[in-house]
Amino acid sequence: MRNATVRLATGALFILAGLAGLSITQANARSGSSAIVSATSANDVRELRTLQGHTDIVSAVAFSPDGRTIASGSWDKTIKLWDAASGRELRTLEGHTDKIYSVAFSPDGRTIVSGGDDVTIKLWDVASGRMLWTQQGHASRVDGRVGFSPDGRMIVALWDVKIKLWDAASGRQLPTFRGQKEAYAFAFSPDGRMLASTDAMNFQLWDVANRRELRKIEGSENRIINLVFSPDGQTIGAGYWGGDYPVKLWDVASGHELRTLRGHLENVESVAFSPDGRTLASGERR
Repeated sequence: MRNATVRLATGALFILAGLAGLSITQANARSGSSAIVSATSANDVRELRTLQGHTDIVSAVAFSPDGRTIASGSWDKTIKLWDAASGRELRTLEGHTDKIYSVAFSPDGRTIVSGGDDVTIKLWDVASGRMLWTQQGHASRVDGRVGFSPDGRMIVALWDVKIKLWDAASGRQLPTFRGQKEAYAFAFSPDGRMLASTDAMNFQLWDVANRRELRKIEGSENRIINLVFSPDGQTIGAGYWGGDYPVKLWDVASGHELRTLRGHLENVESVAFSPDGRTLASGERR
């Protein structure tokens, strides 16, 4: 097994320009490390510390909502919790039997959901490290992201190239969106009323309460791999694979394309809005 680290450093896939304090990136699968950066401007980036403990590639990282705790998921089948201020390891969550690909904190920071190659999603209590429930038995791995609805009541995951929904409290599977074909990425609107998903070349807007499609936005020439709502919920940012690796902005109300941003040289792996919605950051993997 290779040594792996969570680095508080500049190995970032994206940095939120102009955002003070800590910002988070996804892991570098090649080096087995991920990065957290301190930034007050796009040019003010410095390494803080390296967190060591995983024994294989670190494939997912997340901050707790209050910024005090970091969760890291690894191919070593564990999740580790770290104190963000000191870098001290708090505890290790064990229960997965294969690689972990995604971790996410609940909005209140009390629980973590995780998913990976063992064809399960698991919910964990942060304070005790205890596994609260697990869901298992689908045909393939949890394909990518797992996450919570903004109110914390619902868990969503990409599973069998579909969006699956669970009740966060009980682990009971909920009815999913009617008419969906494939899904490769998703994002909740800030108020939780809508969910955007992509079926590779197009994306859909769904009414969360009624599980029905509101709008399908077509015309993409490349594969959409990630989506993000602006903080006001009026704009969607989308990152693309292939072609000239664009980032596009779409108007939620009309479905019209607002702007195409170019400059990436490889597939766009991540997009994120700054808290005030004025800056969009995007990152590629090289």
